[in-house]
Amino acid sequence: MAARERLLVIGGDAAGMSAASQARRRRAADDLDILVVERGHHVSYSACGIPYFVGGVVDDLDKLIARTPAQFRDRDIDLRLRTEAVEIDVDGGRVRVRDVEGGGERWESYDDLMVATGAVPVRPRLPGADAKGVHGVQILGDGIAIRQAVEQEKARRAVVVGGGYIGLEMAEAMVMRGLEVTLVDLADQPMRTLDADMGAIIADAMRGIGVKLHLGEPVEGFDTSPDGHVTGVRTGGRTLPADLVVLGLGVRPGSDLARAAGIETGPTGGIVTDRRMRTRTERVWAAGDCVETRHLVSGGPVAIPLGTHANKQGRVAGINLGGGYATFPGVVGTAISKICQVEVARTGLNEREAAAAGFETLSVVVESTTRAGYHPDATRMKTKLIVERRSGRLLGAQIVGEENAGKRVDGLAIALWNRMTAEEMTGLDLGYAPPFSPAWDPVLIAARKAADAVEQDMHTAD
Repeated sequence: MAARERLLVIGGDAAGMSAASQARRRRAADDLDILVVERGHHVSYSACGIPYFVGGVVDDLDKLIARTPAQFRDRDIDLRLRTEAVEIDVDGGRVRVRDVEGGGERWESYDDLMVATGAVPVRPRLPGADAKGVHGVQILGDGIAIRQAVEQEKARRAVVVGGGYIGLEMAEAMVMRGLEVTLVDLADQPMRTLDADMGAIIADAMRGIGVKLHLGEPVEGFDTSPDGHVTGVRTGGRTLPADLVVLGLGVRPGSDLARAAGIETGPTGGIVTDRRMRTRTERVWAAGDCVETRHLVSGGPVAIPLGTHANKQGRVAGINLGGGYATFPGVVGTAISKICQVEVARTGLNEREAAAAGFETLSVVVESTTRAGYHPDATRMKTKLIVERRSGRLLGAQIVGEENAGKRVDGLAIALWNRMTAEEMTGLDLGYAPPFSPAWDPVLIAARKAADAVEQDMHTAD
């Protein structure tokens, strides 16, 4: 009888638990022993739901948890919470783990190792950055701590540092809780993943709900009280009073543990894997926010921390670990959010990214309505397409509008995935009825305008 093998998984959220679950489906407990170590209190939860929990839209924390530890243990997955991996010994096929609360350490062996260590919030190296009341937003515990600061510590003034997706969502959550909210960002516009003309709409929406924006201002430090609690955020020109600070500066791949073990990382800082999620170290796999992947439009490496990618990559790794065959081809950079009443979505490259990738581009922006113009629920929206000169190939798209606008990005993402041109997109057979769309859907109007721009550009060049 063959000896039972052991899979050790580091990290118990989307990628790690997806991998463990898929491997277990294909290999029984008497064939494969699965151990998952997770340093936190929770597994398999929606980190994207944290702003909605903080804002009170989701009132029950359990609703953010997809699977409980007991459910995984019932499937013969040995899940150990509050257990942190502190060293990987790839030559010895073992991982040193530490009991977070008790402090004891031990070595755990593996035949295959799955690294799913997620991402790490970016914290500025500034005076006072580690003060009480300064919060990152990454794990479920962060959301719990911020909500407690609002409900129990009675914070009245919040400063959000950073104007990306999480920063804007957290700013809105603070407004919903009745706080006085200020957002400060070094960039001259919120949502830098959008082009400036589209980002300006988001800025107006934030001001419209009472958020004070201080854009183009670098943060220089954090003032604290004698007991070490944050009292203010110092920028280049002022001090912003704060009872609570939320850092929305983004995240970086949590690849330090793997890198220290000699597991290769790439230019994004993420772990390098192949399409099956194997690293370049024998019998070591990786998935989720800690890895880098290929952008299917630019062709370059990217690290995009999204639960959608983490779940897919974990599933792919688990299928392969279980003896099957699966691949993860890459991403096109699709993202969507709702800021106030404004839906914002993007896919592919923005103008700056397209230029950096070596493309010559043309851009078009169209204004339309989300439904037939005569429909009482019709609202305004803007659609921007970025296409390659001459070929007309779609390179990127951005949408900003109200209800029923954002999810149109999915059709544009499919067009990107299939390398469609603007001209080809004009014939797309999209669904139409007055409650859902004008007779000419905004996507089709934008595609038609982009195709016209390509044709005019070619005639001008000739």
